Parts: sequence; C-alpha cells; structure tokens
Amino acid sequence: MAQTPREFDYSTPAPGIGVLRLQRPTRRNALHLALVQALHQLFDQILADGALRALVLYGEGGHFCAGLDLKAWVEGKGFDDADVLQAMRLQQTFAGLVQRLRASDAAVIAAVDGVAVGAGMALTLAADVRFGTARAQFHIGAVRIGLTAGECGISYHLPRLIGAGRAFELMLTGRPMPADEALQAGLLSGLVPPEQLLPRALECAQQIAANPPYSTAHTKRLMWQNLDAPSLAAALELENHAQVLGLMTQDFGAAVQSFVQKKAATVAAAISAPQG
Repeated sequence: MAQTPREFDYSTPAPGIGVLRLQRPTRRNALHLALVQALHQLFDQILADGALRALVLYGEGGHFCAGLDLKAWVEGKGFDDADVLQAMRLQQTFAGLVQRLRASDAAVIAAVDGVAVGAGMALTLAADVRFGTARAQFHIGAVRIGLTAGECGISYHLPRLIGAGRAFELMLTGRPMPADEALQAGLLSGLVPPEQLLPRALECAQQIAANPPYSTAHTKRLMWQNLDAPSLAAALELENHAQVLGLMTQDFGAAVQSFVQKKAATVAAAISAPQG
C-alpha cells in the first residue's frame, strides 16, 4: 500500500477488518480538498481489497469530522479562485466519498465521538451501522451559512434513516442532533463510553466478518436498494434472485451439511442415552 497521509491512519486489526482513523484533531478532523483527494486515493486501495469485509470509520481526539475545513477555504488552500466549476468539482469530490462507501461490498461502521458536521455527518449516514458516545452530535450547519442542508447525500439518507418529518425539522433549522436523540431516532445503534467506542465497533465488525461474504455483501445491497423499492413485488423479486444465487454458493452447501451432521449426532445421542 502506498504511503498514507499523516492526517489518516489505516490498519487491519483482524483478517477482513479495516479501521480508518481521521487524525486532524486540532481542526476537529475537518477536510479540505487536498485531503479529500488523498482519501479517494486511499479508498482506491482499501475498497479494492476483496478480502475486506468490514470498514470502521473513526475520528481521533474526541471529534468525528467537522466536514469542510472553512478556514482552509478562506485561506484558499487547494481552491485557487472559487469559481462555479471549481466549486462543483469540490462538491462532487466530497460527495464521491459517500458514493464509494455505499457501493462497497464491505459493511461500513461509523464510530462517532464528538461532532459530525456537514460532509462529516454525510459519511456517518452513508455507513451501514453507527455507534456513538454521549458527546456525539450531528450537525447540518450548511443551512445556517447560506447553503442548503442537502449535501453529500444527506437529503437522501437522513429521511430514510429517521423519517421525513424529523429530517425536515433538522434540515430546515440546522440545529444539532445530540446523541440521546440520535439513539432514540434509530440513527445510532448504541451509545458507549468513549474508551469503549472503537472496541464496540470492532466487535460488530467481527460479527459481520464471521458471516459468509456473499451473505453480508448481498444483504447490504438488498437493504439499500429496497429502501427505494417501488413496491413489495419489486422488493420480493430482488430478494428472490439474491436468495436463489445464495442457494448455489459453497458456503450454503457447507452450512447445510454441518446442520444435517449436527442434527444426526443429536438424534443418535438421544437414542443411545439410558432410559430411566
């Protein structure tokens, strides 16, 4: 793997499991254009690994990600003259991270400690599972600075994850969503102390990686695609195709053989047991 920028750290603590750490705590792990481009290059390597089963996203220093680094924008770092075309390229580059996480067969787990703002919040919404700490906060701040609350897939993901009514209120007001509300709304799967956050995310990653690759990859695809299914019939059609293909896999065949052998052993043990 090529050298990783110091603002990121990527490790593989167990087979099939990767951990990507954002390491700009003095800027609350905010990202500017050059960093997003470097993150794409890192994704080129990480997500191309067919052995990757689960990817954990984590922000160091008590922050997840504060989104766009506005200070870098003001200082012109990596932006030159902010004309319309360049602004569109910037937006597409940020949004592309979300698309890549969604398209990956690997399950994505966001471990959220501290703020997740704008594009940073969008990364958590693109994850398949989210855990947080009591100090986690989700911010859609763009609506307060003359932009729209819809960026990097937020207007797509948020209403599907917490319901349209609650999403409208958050997006129109721009108020932060605290951790307890995020848990109640189903955005977070659990709250843990900060020192337990990464271990909890890794525990979930290990549970996912213990399942067959076909099962988890296609379950992820089915879940996201059927959130947009036009009808029950369309959802069932997609499920039927995926399930029939699953019946043809070696993992399913081995699981059936194991089940039959265990069942036979249980019956034999019951027959041979002394009758009292």
